[in-house]
Amino acid sequence: MLTFGPVPSRRLGQSLGINNIPPKTCSYSCVYCQLGRTKKLEVERRPFYQPADILKSVYSKIESAEKRGESIDYLTFVPDGEPSLDINLGKTIEALQATGKKIAVITNSSLLWHAPTREEIKKADWVSVKIDAVSKETWRKINRPHRSLELDKILNGIELFAQDYRGKLVTETMLVRDLNDSEKEMALIAQFLKRLSPGTSYLSIPTRPPAEKWVQPPTEETLIRAFHVFKSAQSNVEYLIGYEGNAFAFTGDVKNDLLSITAVHPMREEAVDEFLHKAEADWSAVDQLIENGLMVKKQYQDKTFYARKLFA
Repeated sequence: MLTFGPVPSRRLGQSLGINNIPPKTCSYSCVYCQLGRTKKLEVERRPFYQPADILKSVYSKIESAEKRGESIDYLTFVPDGEPSLDINLGKTIEALQATGKKIAVITNSSLLWHAPTREEIKKADWVSVKIDAVSKETWRKINRPHRSLELDKILNGIELFAQDYRGKLVTETMLVRDLNDSEKEMALIAQFLKRLSPGTSYLSIPTRPPAEKWVQPPTEETLIRAFHVFKSAQSNVEYLIGYEGNAFAFTGDVKNDLLSITAVHPMREEAVDEFLHKAEADWSAVDQLIENGLMVKKQYQDKTFYARKLFA
């Protein structure tokens, strides 16, 4: 499914997701990833879907959403893997500009050392770059990168991108207990972010079922300390730890909508319930998806989540 949503985003309002990468093709295999472990760890950029097909799917979703009075604030590249692996990313962004909607890219930053990739991502109106660590040992533990990647080159690429980019740049740092939440690690990250001068630096924690069961968010005390460490280096720091809400859009087909959303955005039980109410449907649709092996039910931190089953 090339598009999903609109879904509520804590940073972008109502976001129509663009899934330009098949599951789960990525340059990282982050321990906290809500989609599970990476099955295809790769760094070579190549075509996956045609820009024309993505554009057609986006226009269809926009039309369906508008008929139901659903707003769309951003078209967001937030796929089942790293969006910049798509060699057609720049062409697709250019094609989507015809919609008149703002375009966002959420990247793990791993390919920003590559000048053509930087040029393509610059076409977006809003870009989020991930920086979970600036020390090699911690980077390898938390992001589990492709063996060919070099952290120094990646960090330099991020700096080059920040210098030239004219849209809104934000950063995101995922804090995982006992991995990158020591005061030393956080101070190193904060000093690097200061050099980027982002619009906002977001501190996030795992809020959905992670790839590794042992992954836990930092303690509340550590989160408060992290905020002050980052704030001492730059002024615009925000938590990205609250629940994004339940305003998932219904575009006409209950089962397909649920599958397309939960493929990249696991939904809490109350969000599914509200979605079904909006769609004038009942839980039998969810039960059938689970029975058919298309959706799974997971527990994380005393909450129940529903996610699309991506692999057999």
